[in-house]
Amino acid sequence: MASREPPKNGVMSILKSEQVNRRLLLISAIIVATLTAVGIWLAFSLLRPTPPRSVAMAVDPQGSFDAEVGKRYREVFARDGIDLRLVPSVGAVDSIARLHDPKSGISIAIIPGGITNREESPRLVSLGTLFYEPLWLFSHNQHIETHEQLRNLRISIGPEGSASHKLALEFLASVGVFEQKSATVLSLTPQESSAKLLNGDIDAAVLMGAWETPTVRQLLVAKDIDLVPIRRADAFVALYPFLNKLILPAGVADMEKNRPPTDVVLIAPKASLVVRDDLHPAIQYLLLEAASQIHFGPGIFHKEGQFPAPEAIDLPLSTYARQFYKTGSPFLQRNLPFWLAVLAQQVLVLLLPVVGVLYPLLRVSPGIFMSIQSRRVYGLYSELRLLERELASAGSTEDHKDFIERLDQLEDRASGLWVPPSLRPHLYNLRLHIRWVREEAKK
Repeated sequence: MASREPPKNGVMSILKSEQVNRRLLLISAIIVATLTAVGIWLAFSLLRPTPPRSVAMAVDPQGSFDAEVGKRYREVFARDGIDLRLVPSVGAVDSIARLHDPKSGISIAIIPGGITNREESPRLVSLGTLFYEPLWLFSHNQHIETHEQLRNLRISIGPEGSASHKLALEFLASVGVFEQKSATVLSLTPQESSAKLLNGDIDAAVLMGAWETPTVRQLLVAKDIDLVPIRRADAFVALYPFLNKLILPAGVADMEKNRPPTDVVLIAPKASLVVRDDLHPAIQYLLLEAASQIHFGPGIFHKEGQFPAPEAIDLPLSTYARQFYKTGSPFLQRNLPFWLAVLAQQVLVLLLPVVGVLYPLLRVSPGIFMSIQSRRVYGLYSELRLLERELASAGSTEDHKDFIERLDQLEDRASGLWVPPSLRPHLYNLRLHIRWVREEAKK
């Protein structure tokens, strides 16, 4: 029997099959590209691989020790191409308020203990303590022996918004100075307080700052100015756990003139490096590295290597600070220049979605494609089985033109179907089966 000539629509079937395959490949490519893009976006959003080029740090007014320390941090940051902007504030209380406000742009500040806590500042974390900030009480020819003698005096306690103002009010109230409502409390800057105290315009001044603070060093050696020791310092430390008891040795300010003439008991909180908890991890590590360089050396009140220290005084330690004090900076940042380490981290972040999304998809996509193609072949088999049942139930060989046409159309579709090599034997068997059914129908 002559073989059946392939109908003209066979070419159309092949073209349609190719179009379907191209459509499947296109859809698969779109899905893979979309999932990869989403993975990259999530990786960059969650891991924040690119640190800012500029960050802002609140510092005490010009002339303070904090302002000088801020300049040293700025120098360290500049080596790595980061612009650390120093924004003057009234003092620690003002700096905390700016840290609370995300619109202020302030992300970093040096804050002494006793100014805030984790309940008041849930979005702030500490990178550790840096140095002691004693509370200094100077008097002009007053020879103050007890806190009660502070009554009826003109006392400067620093401007509102400063740490000295906040803590002095609290401590002076605790010893009863304000109960009498007789002390004249002035809110002068450290420079104004020093000048007026030296001139005798005020009787006493409360300053807060590290040993290196210029106004403190000036008053320690000034004539007619006495550094008042803190009576009942142990009681203050017991009542205020953020305080520490310190001893300023006699003669340490001026050995020749023996200033101060005797050992002086002081109370002092420790200053902490405080940041917003959303500050980029790379910047936090850079701050910790800078702190290790700037504050590692010995001082009047501490030994070499004591600071920076992983102490959570008022605020919890940052996760990155805890890791830094255990193992140091991350491997890349420790062994590569800063921006090269950042670039390497970006590459790793880009690889995460490729490894985590693209690779598994590429692994499973051939199986999915094979499954789809198999279903197409077995779908034709299902149609052929229906035709066989129809032939068996017909029982007559008359008027099978319509039946033969349907078989021809099924064969055309099978002939035009493209399948992977592994499925071609199934397709050949299908076509042989179709021809066998056609022969049976023509009997």
